Amino acid sequence: MAQYVMKGGNPLHGSVDISGAKNAALAIIAAAIMADEPVTVNNLPDVNDVRVMLEAIREIGAGVDRKDKHTVVIEGSTINALIVDYEYIKKIRASYYLLGSLLGKYKRAEVAMPGGCAIGARPMDLHEKGFRALGAEVDEGYGLISARAKELCGAHIYLDKVSVGATINIMMAAVLAEGKTTIENAAKEPHVVDVANFLNSMGANVKGAGTDMIRITGVKSLHGTEYSVIPDQIEAGTFMYAAAATHGEVTVRNVIPKHLEATTAKLLEAGCRIAEGDDAVTVSARDITLLPTQVTTLPYPGFPTDMQPQMTAVLGLADGVSTVTESIFDNRFKYVAELSRMGASIRVESNIAIITGVDHYTGAHVSAPDLRAGAALVIAGLAADGITTIDDIHFVERGYEDFTEKLRGIGAEIERVDNERDLRKFMFQVS
Repeated sequence: MAQYVMKGGNPLHGSVDISGAKNAALAIIAAAIMADEPVTVNNLPDVNDVRVMLEAIREIGAGVDRKDKHTVVIEGSTINALIVDYEYIKKIRASYYLLGSLLGKYKRAEVAMPGGCAIGARPMDLHEKGFRALGAEVDEGYGLISARAKELCGAHIYLDKVSVGATINIMMAAVLAEGKTTIENAAKEPHVVDVANFLNSMGANVKGAGTDMIRITGVKSLHGTEYSVIPDQIEAGTFMYAAAATHGEVTVRNVIPKHLEATTAKLLEAGCRIAEGDDAVTVSARDITLLPTQVTTLPYPGFPTDMQPQMTAVLGLADGVSTVTESIFDNRFKYVAELSRMGASIRVESNIAIITGVDHYTGAHVSAPDLRAGAALVIAGLAADGITTIDDIHFVERGYEDFTEKLRGIGAEIERVDNERDLRKFMFQVS
């Protein structure tokens, strides 16, 4: 089993280029098959989830031509199956986007029940409510979700809870429905806007993305396009928080600073210095004492739940007591036990983590329970005294491209090791 192994205690410094947004890319890949002309997607992140999604659409007959690690040409006219039960698609949450795209285009789809990180209940009820409002029959059984309709008709859909996945899925199904659809209480995340812009570039008529009311006028068909995925705000935030925890200075490049406002606000409260450019943000924590603060995760533009574990890792080193309240998912503190093995002082009560800052972390052997928790453990390991090894890094590799290479580029002593020999070699090099 592959591991990350690192020697902590070195301030990170330098600059790092941020890849395309995983969460946007997965939905865009699903939407690309809705056109019967070639679609070119640029700035794809080269991560496991993207590779699985591309293989899934290839399995149902779509043409997939990887021009390079960040560019793919997708041809949707060759699709010959509407059942997506590819072995690995069950392991990623974004498999459900193929329901919306196939239902919209072919009025029928069957997709394996979605998997992903076990961070709490993420039911499909809002997705199914939206599809039914558009005129589809939806059923679950034998590990599949199926949806079919004679035709899809526009409808007014109110989401009882803000849901990124449901917003995007309903939006995809509605762009080829007859008439007008409104999605009220829609999610406003940057990747919702990115998917809407992508659909519009293929000839869809989507207005209001980025607000809580999205209006869609159905069109007859979608055409080919060339499109570039937005930068990944969570990857950028992860490197920014690594700079804070290690008392370094790091510039994240190829970012949209507005997407990072909630992330940077909490760094400022923690005492860090922030400098923004047109497409870059610099975080400096040199010669400062990290300060405690209070964080509550909220839908965008609030503090992102996908940055919650990384923030906790930083606040574990602050001078005082902080609180982190998780309002999105109900099982997102599983990593706390692993951070405690590294010397953190954290108590979880219901959905609130009460964090008493410690002077330093100590290296330990820990396991990543999910994607963002794994990134938080890497941050802690880079700030810790001694050697840290992290198991179950396949979770982390679902969402971070060239993670160890990018970290080494800003001064981290970290390796991905696949066997005992490589581990011994690393230990010898850093001893």
